[in-house]
Amino acid sequence: MSIKLDAAQAAIERARAHAVAIGVPMNIAVVDGGGHLVAFARMDGAILGSIEIALAKAKTSVLFNGPSESLWEFCKPGGPAPATEYTNGGLIPYAGGLPLRDDNATLVGAIGVSGGVPAQDGEVARIALGKEAR
Repeated sequence: MSIKLDAAQAAIERARAHAVAIGVPMNIAVVDGGGHLVAFARMDGAILGSIEIALAKAKTSVLFNGPSESLWEFCKPGGPAPATEYTNGGLIPYAGGLPLRDDNATLVGAIGVSGGVPAQDGEVARIALGKEAR
């Protein structure tokens, strides 16, 4: 099972609206359960270097079946698997990547957001999934 285009675009629109509300232009990527791009938006003024970061956050989230920042505990210096972020073509262990699940809690994709500081990226990703900002 994979995320449908309409659902991916709806998540992007929620993310975009919140990014506008906080005044931070973002790059927003939605990938399917295999980590392949389904939908993408680059807001006017978004940092160009964050395009690949948004994609990598989504890929990180789907490959490790959880929030992208959870990978940090494994790959940080002194962690159990340092340098894991250099695997799989490059991963991003910072906030902004979240898994997308269907009604049965099956992983169907992930969203990746980049353009602000990690806390802002994470907030926008949570809003995109219909969760509250922290």
